[in-house]
Amino acid sequence: MGLFRDPNWVVRPQGNGRFKVVLRADLRGALSNALDELSDLLDDPDSPVLARLSPPAYLQDPDKDVEYQLLAGEELRTSRRAAIDAVRSMLEQTDVDEDDLWAWLQSLNALRLVLGTLLDISDDDDGGRDVHDDDPAAPIWALYDLATVVQYQVIQAISP
Repeated sequence: MGLFRDPNWVVRPQGNGRFKVVLRADLRGALSNALDELSDLLDDPDSPVLARLSPPAYLQDPDKDVEYQLLAGEELRTSRRAAIDAVRSMLEQTDVDEDDLWAWLQSLNALRLVLGTLLDISDDDDGGRDVHDDDPAAPIWALYDLATVVQYQVIQAISP
């Protein structure tokens, strides 16, 4: 750890492939609630907010893409639900392993993609935004920012 680097406030390596979850309880609760909502959204694969979770695989062949989405879609949703369930149970724990953290990353990535769709974030966005407290989207922005920072902290913890 660098001299001027803040300690990881989400998860810290403990050695032997184990990590200590130090994320505050209120933030754990916020993530757990968001993941509950994401899991519910997965029940409607045609929801427009899930579009980024299933991008087209065959841009030039819509028929082939429909077949792919039918074949792979349910498997991806099942995998995401399993990761979300694992993360929700881990949010109650303080000791996890690297595989658990990969489930966090998968779930946080899916959450960020859905929130980004709701917020209409594009690849061209530079992150420079001024969100006011009275903005109806302010809570969604706050959750997006939380998921982003937690994802970054998890990556930092598992990176050598």
